[in-house]
Parts: sequence; structure tokens; C-alpha cells
Amino acid sequence: MLSLKNLSYHPPATQNPILKAINLQLKPQELGVIVGRSGSGKSTLLEILAGLAERTGGDIYWKDREIISLHLQQLAGLVFQFPERHFCGATVLEELRLGHPELGSEEVLEALKEVGLENISLGTSPHDLSGGQQRRLALAVQLIRKPNILMLDEPTAGLDWSMRINLAQLLAKLKEHWTLLVVTHDPGELSKIADRCWTIQDGRIQAIAPESLYGKDEL
Repeated sequence: MLSLKNLSYHPPATQNPILKAINLQLKPQELGVIVGRSGSGKSTLLEILAGLAERTGGDIYWKDREIISLHLQQLAGLVFQFPERHFCGATVLEELRLGHPELGSEEVLEALKEVGLENISLGTSPHDLSGGQQRRLALAVQLIRKPNILMLDEPTAGLDWSMRINLAQLLAKLKEHWTLLVVTHDPGELSKIADRCWTIQDGRIQAIAPESLYGKDEL
């Protein structure tokens, strides 16, 4: 279980804290959704949990074990907003093996199957895939690392309504094996598959029933 206790973030360059006493719990194989407008602190929270930024207060626990920032990169996998902009490999296979040249074909195909891309050619350029396929490949890139928790920043951004529905269906399937934490300003289909939801505003988080977000495209 992921537990955050009074987590805060107040870098010296800012007058006010970006995150204020964040308390949150997410059980294994649950999907949690944090909803907030741009600038509310939700992306910063994911960066801290991914070990890309250093919290200035509070504690992070995984299964009752306190996690220091150095180990967070092994704990979590983060899919950025518009992840297709970060693709570096010339082919799907190269993209999946970046940083992991030892990966065998069985592990590669397992990750692609997990996200429904088992039928694409490994020699295809990631930039030649459709928008929905690119989002799925970005998920596979993280899943191949076997993270304890998979985190997504605005995963539906830039997708049309049918792609959003398909992505929500994929995430509902993935939570059968993985723990997921999603941040978004557009709860839409995501609230329907969430086990836990929170709103975040001005760096403060509050639990909310997922059903209270049904039918809301934006908070």
C-alpha cells in the first residue's frame, strides 16, 4: 500500500508551498485519480513520487516501509503528459529496450500484450503509431520496468472521445495486476473506473467519492 503522511513541497524559490500536508493511501491493485486544475500541484506530486523532485516535508511509505527519495525511482513508473514527445528509439523495440538492452523477446512481447499492442511490428517507428497506440507504448515502456506503482500525468490529454474510452478500458484491465495513480483535470471516463478519488486545489488534497465526478469533463 502506498501511504503519504503530511507530505509537503516548498522550494526556496517560491513564496508559498506547492504541496501542503498531503495525506493519501492507495492499496495494491487500486486505481486512484487526483483531479485538479493546472497549477494545483498534481503533476508536482507525481514528480516527487517518481523521485524527480525532493519533498521538503512528510513521509512516503510502501507496505509499511518508509521510502527515501533515492529509492522512489525503483518504486514508481511515471508516464508523462504527451509521452510521445519523449520517444527516443528509432523502433518500438529500441524504445522498449532503452536502458534495458538485456531484455529478451519474451519480456518485450509480454509488455506489449499487457497494453494490447502484441500485433504491431517491433520494427515500426513509435512516431508512425496512432495517438492511442503511442499512449499504450508509453505504458509498456514503464511496465517493462516492473514498477510497484504506475503513475500517469493527464493520460487523456489530446485524445478524442473514443480514444479516451479505449484508454480507460485499458487502465481498468491493468489494475488487475498493477497499482495505478492518475492525475488529471478531466475526470471523464476515469472516475468510472477509479477505486479512490481526490481533488487537489492550491496544494491541498481532499478525498471525494468517485461517483460524485461522474459526467464531469472538468472539475
